[in-house]
Amino acid sequence: MDAVRVALLREVLAGTQWPSATRRFAGTLRSSVVPHGGGLLLVGTEVYEPWHLAAHLVDESTWSGLPELVPTLVRHRVEPGDPAHLAVGLGRIEAAGRGETLLVVVPERPGEGLLERVHDARRAGATVLSLDNGDPEVRGLAHEALSVTSGDDVDLDTVQHLVSAAAGENGAPVQRGRRRFRDRLSRLADQLTAPPPARW
Repeated sequence: MDAVRVALLREVLAGTQWPSATRRFAGTLRSSVVPHGGGLLLVGTEVYEPWHLAAHLVDESTWSGLPELVPTLVRHRVEPGDPAHLAVGLGRIEAAGRGETLLVVVPERPGEGLLERVHDARRAGATVLSLDNGDPEVRGLAHEALSVTSGDDVDLDTVQHLVSAAAGENGAPVQRGRRRFRDRLSRLADQLTAPPPARW
């Protein structure tokens, strides 16, 4: 999702909790990976793999100059012959420890095997973040959680777009002399979609 669409989405959601909640969560994500130089693990459930979030974080990492935002996608099923970036299984969570961040995306109840591994990673010192459906067990394992329930006015995919965009835009921009086109476009989009100032 490009900067203009993100700005428009934020405008549509103005007055709700979501713009500030996703920025706050993105700030937590960024602050947990940047000081440690990376080690971001991203995992979903057996039926939901967060492909799009992984791709958006890679894009935001490139645009913001924060390589630490590039996640390792951890998969429940790895097939022989999968390329290296798609061949990381659940054993990677078991090896997670201090200085690493585990981002768990769970739109439905996760299996006990995943919960046990996340619990072990947290005990070993990993920072656990979750984008979830309000499941109390998942929230109980997370240092920071952002929940999207069936009664909310957004879905989990929308929240993932907002989180990934905020994670990148709040990073230190790559220094290239003049401001980059994307930065100028994003600022212009924010200005064009901002509500007019209140007149008292």
